[in-house]
Amino acid sequence: MKDKYSIIPMERIERAILLIRGQKVMLDADLAALYGVTTKRLNEQVKRNRDRFPEDFMFQLTDEEKEKVVANCDHLKKLKFSPSLPYAFTEHGAVMLASILNSAVAVDVSIQVVRTFNRLRKYVAHHKALAQKLDALEKNYDAQFKAVFDAIRKLMTPPDKPRRRIGY
Repeated sequence: MKDKYSIIPMERIERAILLIRGQKVMLDADLAALYGVTTKRLNEQVKRNRDRFPEDFMFQLTDEEKEKVVANCDHLKKLKFSPSLPYAFTEHGAVMLASILNSAVAVDVSIQVVRTFNRLRKYVAHHKALAQKLDALEKNYDAQFKAVFDAIRKLMTPPDKPRRRIGY
């Protein structure tokens, strides 16, 4: 049986989560698309309910941060010509958005967003634990196994994105 909250693929949400100022966040444009509203409507609701969004729930990007986001995220190219700076929402800010948008879709999507953040958190924790175990093993064995440990570390690093071929 299919989960009733899987209306949006988790991979789509994962692609929208960015690391800005050391925090995992989602931008207002991505959240608006997920919640089925315009970015303008989403930001209007945030301004009407500003007291629900402290700094640890939401912050506005600087010009430099906006430029980096536009340069690194293909799906956000439309922000390049936007006169306003986008807002970034943490996991808690994304959930708070669902409460002020007050729609069934927003509630369902917020549940999926929280699940995605939790999944990423578990993945990072598992990766750190694995790296610590590898360090402990390496300390116990001599230099003859150094090549093996180096190969394992190389396998643990995320692969580089393949470059698209230009031309034919």
